[in-house]
Amino acid sequence: MARAQWLRAAVLGANDGLVSVASLMIGVSAANSAEKTMLVSGLAGLVAGACSMAIGEYVSVYAQYDIEVSQAKRDDDSPGAKNLPSPARAALASALAFAVGALVPLLAGGFVKPWGARVGAVCAATTVGLAGFGAAGGYLGGASMARSGFRVLAGGWLAMAVTYGVLWLFVKVFHIQVSSLA
Repeated sequence: MARAQWLRAAVLGANDGLVSVASLMIGVSAANSAEKTMLVSGLAGLVAGACSMAIGEYVSVYAQYDIEVSQAKRDDDSPGAKNLPSPARAALASALAFAVGALVPLLAGGFVKPWGARVGAVCAATTVGLAGFGAAGGYLGGASMARSGFRVLAGGWLAMAVTYGVLWLFVKVFHIQVSSLA
């Protein structure tokens, strides 16, 4: 059961990296068609997201650690006798899982020159990744792999569409010209 929870957290972290970076890259493509801009935005999303996930997981698991140590002291147990969670290990696993998921759209479209092919590559790779992560989550949770895969796929596509639409609308409404990283 403990292994399943760790694997489930890794699948969810990887899914978060995939959706976050793909949505960021697709959204940036609505405002700027330059290849390097999309690559830099994807890389920034990978680094920022992995750091955010690591810090969030560290703080969360450290709170759990403190609770378990306090409970052990109240019960007159030695905290060392318990199998305590590791905040550092959880932070590292979360950051790595996010980065693995984020690499899917970054590598798929980050180096493709034509705008349409780049967006298509990000969308295609993200579709495969979302379906795979969703099916894996369903398997680990003992649920229908097909339903879980579809649910994650639909949610990821919704996130990409909303991000693209909001940025496209923002650029159009405010007549913003976004320069490229030449």
